[in-house]
Amino acid sequence: MSGNSNPGSNPNPNPAASDIAASTEQFVAWVRGAAPYIHAFRGRTFVLAFGGEVAAGARAQSLAYDCNLLAALGIRLVLVHGARPQIEAELARRGLEPRYHNGLRVTDGDALECVKAAMAVTRLEVEALLSQGLPNTPMAGSYMRVTGGNFITARPVGVVDGVDYQYTGAVRKIIAEEINADLDQQNVVLISPMGVSPAGEIFNLSMEEVAEAVAVALKAEKLIYLCDAPGLLDADQRLIDSVTADEAERMFNAGEGLTEDLDLYLPCAIRAVRRGVARVHLIDHDKDGGLLLEFFTHAGVGTVVSRDPLFRLRDASFEDVAALVALISPMEADGTLVRRGRELLEQEIDRFSVVEHDGVLVGCAALYPFSDERAAELACLAVTPEYRRAGLGDQLLRRIEERARKQRLERLFVLTTRTAHWFRERGFSEIGPEALPQKKRELYNYQRRSKVFVKKL
Repeated sequence: MSGNSNPGSNPNPNPAASDIAASTEQFVAWVRGAAPYIHAFRGRTFVLAFGGEVAAGARAQSLAYDCNLLAALGIRLVLVHGARPQIEAELARRGLEPRYHNGLRVTDGDALECVKAAMAVTRLEVEALLSQGLPNTPMAGSYMRVTGGNFITARPVGVVDGVDYQYTGAVRKIIAEEINADLDQQNVVLISPMGVSPAGEIFNLSMEEVAEAVAVALKAEKLIYLCDAPGLLDADQRLIDSVTADEAERMFNAGEGLTEDLDLYLPCAIRAVRRGVARVHLIDHDKDGGLLLEFFTHAGVGTVVSRDPLFRLRDASFEDVAALVALISPMEADGTLVRRGRELLEQEIDRFSVVEHDGVLVGCAALYPFSDERAAELACLAVTPEYRRAGLGDQLLRRIEERARKQRLERLFVLTTRTAHWFRERGFSEIGPEALPQKKRELYNYQRRSKVFVKKL
């Protein structure tokens, strides 16, 4: 008797091969999913800000690898590093006490010497991380040209609340054309948070404000802060994947759930998007590969701050047909949706509303009116799995209801085989197929046995 005939034997004689096949499929799916973002980000400017604890931490090496990949994909990359722990260590080494007022360092002459020493060492260490090209590393065969310069003109903070901040400064001007000239040469620009006044004085600046000013001056696509939290959390400690500047300001003013980093970075994020930066990302600095997961996956891993809502609802256009096919095909395959050919979608594209996230189509719904009977069908309501908890289904439903009301329709009905409870929770009542509009009743598929729900508008 052969071993395969034993009912207790392993049905998969080669589990390793099965694991490899599954891993390969996941990799292919990830690359295909990342392709729209790779295309969209090429030639765009990203400003990445991180504190001194990141530069000296366990993730510094992998961060350098990921920066190398971003640069290799054609992203114009500006890095702004901090050095607070290094400055604290240098002050301690010299027997000096750190001084702060309202969270801002008071920099006297002795402290300024510590700042200059700590900044210089930290910058050299970051440059070294970015310059590796060993054969057994992800940077093998690459060469990142890292440049810097006197890009920042500074001014003194002055005396605030009776406290003289001395050599603590604020950004007066960013010389954006010089940074852009370096970026045009495919260099990665590394900026230390120090500036010089027109009189030649050196000032200690805050990393987060320098990053904000640089991103605004360069009209950056993205400003990224690596911080000590996964991002912003709601009252139930769940990650908030996106907020508008107004929502973020309300959270900041409430002061709930803000970590030390978020307390510093969030005001800068709010100002940056209001001053023209497209997106600000707050990402956990301890998340390995956080940059790649945030930028090249649909769901991301951090919080995005934007001036306007990140999700955009609109009417579909002919250019959306291919994306619609890709969106609904999996749900057609498992029987959730009725199959629609590409030609039919092209003919009926004006019936569809879509929702996009950062330019990528993630949901759709269609309205089929039966004007003679003052009714309409809600059809093809679909949202990608990554965003089904983001309330997009409700937004699409409201949009379809609004379109139906504008056409003076009085009833909205829907046919479903798997989501009856969802529609019940939203005010739909079950009816029999015989209550459908006549033209729809004639097309009803009794083999599919879809349940019919209706809602008065």
